[in-house]
Formats: sequence, C-alpha cells, structure tokens
Amino acid sequence: MNREQAWELVCQYTKSPHLRRHMLAVEAAMRAYARFFSEDEETWGIVGLLHDFDYEKHPNVSQNGHPNTGTPILREQGVDEVIIQAILSHATEVTGVERQSLMEHALYAVDELTGLIIAVALVRPSKDIRDVKLKSVRKKWKTRSFAPGVHREQIEQGAIALNIELSQHIEIVLQAMQKEAATLGLDG
Repeated sequence: MNREQAWELVCQYTKSPHLRRHMLAVEAAMRAYARFFSEDEETWGIVGLLHDFDYEKHPNVSQNGHPNTGTPILREQGVDEVIIQAILSHATEVTGVERQSLMEHALYAVDELTGLIIAVALVRPSKDIRDVKLKSVRKKWKTRSFAPGVHREQIEQGAIALNIELSQHIEIVLQAMQKEAATLGLDG
C-alpha cells in the first residue's frame, strides 16, 4: 500500500477532521523519526497515517474494538504485516502485540505527544503551530489540568524506549508538525 492508498482508506473510514488531523500529525512525526534513524520514511509514514483509521467507527480500545477491528480490513487491502504489527503494538494492552522494533516504539512515543502539541497550538492567540516553542510545550506539560487526556507517562516511556531525551523528543515532533502546519490546519 502506498501513501495515496493509505490516505484513501483513512478518508473512507474517518470523517472527523480532528481525527484526520491527528493521523496526519502522527504521520509527520513518524516520517521525521524515520529520517532521524535513517529508516524507510514511506513505511513509517504509512504506519502513522493508518494507526487510528478504524477509531471513529470503533472508539472503544478493546479486544473487540480499536485497533483490532482494523486488522482484517488492512489485511484485505494487502497492507504489509510489518505495518499491521506496528499498529497493533500501539495498544499492547488490548492486542497483546509487544513493541519490539524501533518503528513500533516511535509510534507509541509520538501518538500522545502530537495531541499535546496540537492542544498547545490551539490555545495560542494565532492558532499557528509555527509559533509554538519547546518552552511552551514543556510549560503546558507540567500543568496536568491542561490536556488532561494526554498520557504524559506514555510519552515519557516512548522517549526512553527510543533512547531520546524528552526535550529532544518533543522538539523532533514539534518541528515535524510545524513543517506540515497548513496540512494540519494549524497555520493560523
């Protein structure tokens, strides 16, 4: 499956612009990490783009919900098993698929972080992610009442698994998202 086909699948299953934006943000972050680790940017990007494609129709993260419900669809579409395993590994607690590869750890590490960064951008007067600085994200990080649904422990664990300091992790993801400001609808 190529990027265009992955996007078509996302659009077929996901109507929410916010959820689409999340998947595009995770794609940008995954592509940045693929470059950082000298890995296959296309595969990593597709993992990020597809990781929540079934979430809108099956929002319960469970054995009978996301991301398990998407697996048969991905297999029918001929998606590489490496991509499917990475997607399943971002919800180990319900899939039983442990994260092993660098790509799997990266998906886990960036998934929640993109949500925090989007929230930081949206509270800025400009609503422009290009105005967000690392310092702003770190300040909001400490305020647990800000974006309380963001699992900060998951972000920390992900950074540790990638052997990246937390501030560097945030900076890599922030810069990736800033390059896609218009695509993410975060360009003011």
